[in-house]
Amino acid sequence: MTVARFPSLAHWGAFTALVENGRVIGCEPFARDPAPSNMLEAIPEMVHSPLRIARPAIREGWREGKERTGTERFHEVSWDEALDAVAAELARVRETFGNTAILGGSYGWSSAGRVHHARSLVRRFLFLGGGCVDQVGNYSFGAAQYLLPRVIGTFQPAVGQITDWSSIVKHTRLILAFGGLATKNGQVTSGGAGQHSMEAWLRRAKDAGIEFVSISPLKSDAPDFLGAQWIPIRPNTDTALMLAMAHTLLSEERHDASFVARYCTGFEAFRRYLLGLDDSMPKDAQWAEAITGVAADTIRELARRAAATRSMITCAWSLQRAHHGEQPYWASIVLAAMLGGIGLPGGGFAFGHGSTNGIGAPRVDVAGPEVPLPLNPARCMIPVARMADMLLHPGENYEFNGRQYSYPDIRLVYWAGGNPFHHHQDLNRLQRAWQKPETVIVHDSWWTPTARHADIVLPATTTLERNDVGGSSRDSFVLAMHRAIDPIGNAKNDFDIFRALARRLGYETAFTADRDEMGWCQWVYDQVRASATAKGVALPGFQQFWAEGFVEMPPPERDYVLFEDFRRDPERHPLKTPSGRIEIVSDDVAGFDYADCPSHPTWLPPAEWLGSASAQRWPIHLVTHQPASRLHSQMDPGPVSRGQKVKGREPIRISPPDAAKRGISDGDIVRVFNARGACLAGAVVDPGVMPGVVVMATGAWFDPADAAGAPERHGNPNVLTLDIGTSPLAQGTSALTALVEIERWDAPAPAVRAFAPPQFAAAG
Repeated sequence: MTVARFPSLAHWGAFTALVENGRVIGCEPFARDPAPSNMLEAIPEMVHSPLRIARPAIREGWREGKERTGTERFHEVSWDEALDAVAAELARVRETFGNTAILGGSYGWSSAGRVHHARSLVRRFLFLGGGCVDQVGNYSFGAAQYLLPRVIGTFQPAVGQITDWSSIVKHTRLILAFGGLATKNGQVTSGGAGQHSMEAWLRRAKDAGIEFVSISPLKSDAPDFLGAQWIPIRPNTDTALMLAMAHTLLSEERHDASFVARYCTGFEAFRRYLLGLDDSMPKDAQWAEAITGVAADTIRELARRAAATRSMITCAWSLQRAHHGEQPYWASIVLAAMLGGIGLPGGGFAFGHGSTNGIGAPRVDVAGPEVPLPLNPARCMIPVARMADMLLHPGENYEFNGRQYSYPDIRLVYWAGGNPFHHHQDLNRLQRAWQKPETVIVHDSWWTPTARHADIVLPATTTLERNDVGGSSRDSFVLAMHRAIDPIGNAKNDFDIFRALARRLGYETAFTADRDEMGWCQWVYDQVRASATAKGVALPGFQQFWAEGFVEMPPPERDYVLFEDFRRDPERHPLKTPSGRIEIVSDDVAGFDYADCPSHPTWLPPAEWLGSASAQRWPIHLVTHQPASRLHSQMDPGPVSRGQKVKGREPIRISPPDAAKRGISDGDIVRVFNARGACLAGAVVDPGVMPGVVVMATGAWFDPADAAGAPERHGNPNVLTLDIGTSPLAQGTSALTALVEIERWDAPAPAVRAFAPPQFAAAG
């Protein structure tokens, strides 16, 4: 049998699918990728997994209003019956309770392809049908998204263009990496990538003589080849360290006073805060040592080194996924301003270098592929991380980004793409909240925890069962994604599901815009081509692109330097802030009068941290990070992720002294617990974890115990994390603010059932 080859793309990289007799038998990495991800190895098994949802299914007990526990049986039904039920429910809820009784739920990682991007499609479908409650912000950089416009006039440096690596290699001499530069995170990017470039740029920077300092609780957050100085720091205390560095610069007159005077506003009030003139508490290195655990001499020396050379301050996204997560990003900008490097080649600040692929990679500023989104006529939204609050407290008022809102009363959740029983915090609380809606509808390809907690489940195709166009605005390639196999079982792609529903509800033409799948593929590519043409870049027509499988953007003609124009002439190129300058003090934020987000960068003790009274009961800080063996919870049942488990459970890394104190050895099953919940995990003793900290990857499929109070079986750390907003300003996730205790589990370990499909009722 001849092996057929089909170009495709995932968030972890471009590849060619090898197909024989209708089955995917392998995935070859894209030939232009210098560092392909081993996650490609899991694709064949996942496409043909016994966990695939074969047919539409309806949960037993839905119509009777019984609880969603994730353990109920399902009835498999025909597509017509399922679609009729979905259309009827949407119509009923809209007519009875209004459009704001429907939550349009999704998260953007379901597909690297943009035509079949589930988050775009579910919102397009619901908006055109009258609207819904939308979700704004995200779990990745939600605090930054709403803080940065107040300080520098845009949040684009958190996700878009920052100073190019090529400029850094030429000009930077010192990189201070708060949160590190973990290369595992450089294996993925939203929209996929033709090249994994992070490691190559880090090596070029090292070869150019750049010194690296990694400030993180984890030594592995910087690759060994960098030879980085490791400064272990208590989680959630980076702001205190930055403030103390700023104090050193100020008190020793090493700061760039002329830059601050010309390009910033509010420095005098911040100066008074640093010196403790109003609260009698100077924010000096000795003060910070007691908070951060970093020696005062180390802090002072770090400030002096940064001031003596061209330095770059970069912060991982993880820093702002914590209580008061706005503060470290604000403090890093102010510290960079005091160093005077903003707008200079290789200087200033950056975000996300250690968080995803493509950050800082040189690229022509051409739009990435995307599907247009109509306006939401319901004009109602919630911050994405406040979902459980909304479900539990309809009608309750809350503050967000300077305004007051009230939570809508949700009767129907429509979820397509994403797994909230992975990415939300305090999953036991989410389970309680998930009982509130009358109906939960889910599109999914596998029997994930979210699908098992749904009432109506519609089987969606995987990437290899449809045609699409993908790519990222951080990567030089736009890639064709050819359908490689027929849909598994009775699966349909999300576009066709929504088209069939729109037909039943009377707006099929508005939804499709008179385009079929390939028509949309061409339209999406043509928009990229038009954007490229406007920037003087010629791309081939669609037919040539589709036949060849990809196009590559040429490199930019010159290095991009963040705020270069502003630095050159701040009057002609002001920032989009009220002052036109960097707002060290924001009068707008001051006017909101938020105790949890003052008018300038401030050390605010988080709700849980190792310096708090609660650390007497819960003496270990839990750091949750992205896994190296999967993307969030995607591919967790696959062979790459399973190969990293410890006795079938998610690993937890613990320092040797903390392990010895608790009698824990490598390979032991342990119970990790706090007042919110508990889970079982497999211990890995790691000297690269600072004492007082344990580390778990997120994304183990949620496997709650049958008995109340018993630990989750598989190792999902989000049964432990804190579900509160970063502050009323951004209402971002506080996932990295969590204290726990850990103990060896000596009882017989319960079987993990996360990868067992649900039971089905007999037909008839």
